[in-house]
Amino acid sequence: MEKALWYLFVASRGGANRVRIVRELRDRPRNANELAERLDVDYNTITHHLDMLRDHDVVEPSDHDYGKLYFLTDRFERHADAFEEITAEVDAE
Repeated sequence: MEKALWYLFVASRGGANRVRIVRELRDRPRNANELAERLDVDYNTITHHLDMLRDHDVVEPSDHDYGKLYFLTDRFERHADAFEEITAEVDAE
């Protein structure tokens, strides 16, 4: 998973927004609209990033379609230290 984290948060466009999304979801589960408002990012941009994070098993949605909440996956939580190391390097630049 560490390679996927490097790709998602460093090597591809939009990595900074994905870092911000993950940091918000660490506080508590949120829906796409909440994330868009809190991060001051367009709703469609948020859903694009959530789709990428879901495709790489970083987030998972609740079962509800309307207002579904997004959670960090157990797999991501097991690699949270790698996320912190990667984002610390990016933050330092």
